[in-house]
Amino acid sequence: MLLTVAGLTLAAAFAQQPDGTKSTDFKPMDDVNKVVDLTLDSLEKVKTARPVAGSSRKGTNPVLFLVGNSTMRTGTKGNGNNGQWGWGFYVHRYFNEDKITVENQALGGTSSRTFYNQLWPDVKKGIRPGDWVIIELGHNDNGPFDSGRCRATIRGTSATDSLVVTLKDGPRKGQTETVYSYGEYMRRFVRETRALGAHPILMSLTPRKRQDDKGAWQPVRVAETFGGWARQIAEEMNVPFVDLNEISAQKLEKMSSWKVNYHFYLDNIHSSKFGAELNARSAADGLMACSHPEIAPLKAMMGDLALPATGVRREEGKPVVFITGDSTVKNADRDSTGMWGWGSQAWRIFNKDKITWINCAQAGRSCRTFIREERWQKVYNDLRKGDFVLIQFGHNDIGELHRGKHRGEIPGTADTSCVSRVVLKDEAYNEVVYSFGWYLKKMIDDCREKGATPILVSLTPRNEWPGGKIERRNDSYGRWYREVAKETGCELVDLHNITADALDGIGREAAREYYCGDHTHTSLRGARLNAIGVAIGLRRNGSELSKYLY
Repeated sequence: MLLTVAGLTLAAAFAQQPDGTKSTDFKPMDDVNKVVDLTLDSLEKVKTARPVAGSSRKGTNPVLFLVGNSTMRTGTKGNGNNGQWGWGFYVHRYFNEDKITVENQALGGTSSRTFYNQLWPDVKKGIRPGDWVIIELGHNDNGPFDSGRCRATIRGTSATDSLVVTLKDGPRKGQTETVYSYGEYMRRFVRETRALGAHPILMSLTPRKRQDDKGAWQPVRVAETFGGWARQIAEEMNVPFVDLNEISAQKLEKMSSWKVNYHFYLDNIHSSKFGAELNARSAADGLMACSHPEIAPLKAMMGDLALPATGVRREEGKPVVFITGDSTVKNADRDSTGMWGWGSQAWRIFNKDKITWINCAQAGRSCRTFIREERWQKVYNDLRKGDFVLIQFGHNDIGELHRGKHRGEIPGTADTSCVSRVVLKDEAYNEVVYSFGWYLKKMIDDCREKGATPILVSLTPRNEWPGGKIERRNDSYGRWYREVAKETGCELVDLHNITADALDGIGREAAREYYCGDHTHTSLRGARLNAIGVAIGLRRNGSELSKYLY
């Protein structure tokens, strides 16, 4: 059925819609996103920012092409320079790149219509028999048909409904274009992929977020519209389908409102690095779980989907206490005259018959780098209900945000952030940096999500003696620890002042034996003192963990 915007035919006046209702017009879907994305304003610029189709191919190996919008590749460059990331940036982690390469051809701001008309012809030039194409579109299939971004599609999956529009805006102003239903564009992607000898896969959209009546953030599913329509086309054309929307939404529903919120950045649609990594993992999980027989060869080219872990050896009936931190917690811990972290002395305070411990700390790390390097993710993945986590950072968190080792954080405890350009060795990338307190709150929240008990441990004092008393940082890191503990209700062991009180009693000269090499790192004697201080703090608090002390 062919329509024009200027004069609709009588047949169109009673067009049957997918939901069974009748309409006197094809009304475009409301732009619920309310996000202005100008990516496609310069198509020539866009073409130079994306890889030439097929350029990632290694020899005769297949390529996995990603076709999508900003939730798959944010902005023109897709490099996170605004703090937003698409999941297409991370999904290559789940494939064996000696067997298949992943090529992100997605572009922010595109609908199924605009991608098909303006970008798909160039993508097809790089597709070869045996390749794979994942298609995940729909976030932008709304707004006006003929003005603004001119990207709306007819709602539903009709194979016959269409209309001719004269474009009022953009570089193609004045040209006419035939607009089809969302489902019809999906059919065309599928048919043309198969015609090239490649394998199409349809995916539903990534979830959005919204606040409920109580102000809590929750994931939003789109199963009734684009998710349902994509599934319908997949079933109709016998194409593998992955319900990415549902898989990611289920994961988000297990999180706190605060955590759901930071999986997005700047708005309610586009993901942060955390959200993009979650969606990439969901895509991989969905592909591996898909039972469609056509997808078996692709599964064989995927990597190990096992979650990174600490390697802790659990014993039946015993909880685990995970110890996190920097070099004051874990050091060389070998030479009796060298540097030691107090975590090496956990055996002196924890009863091995009641509890297991693992020292996951790493020298030189701040909260930011401990999370960035996925060291925290390993702890999170291993957590079980009833476990404990000791969280102690601060010595390396005071560094520069944008230079040096890029491990510094925004001072304070506010939920604030900025985008930093990180350049380390031969690698350069953009990273969202949060406050010191924000990172602590993230770790606390993650622990509670898993049913584990987080315990903050303030940083050890340095061997500096202004005015004859050992230095204390109660106006900076000490205060921030207390603020986070008060805000979250998390237990705090104030090791900073417990050890400082002990060293003040020992005196400046004798205290030298408790340090090694500099004013920060402890000797074996100092490590023992700090470990005992942890035990003292736990007992003072009446901590649940104190039940597992000697």
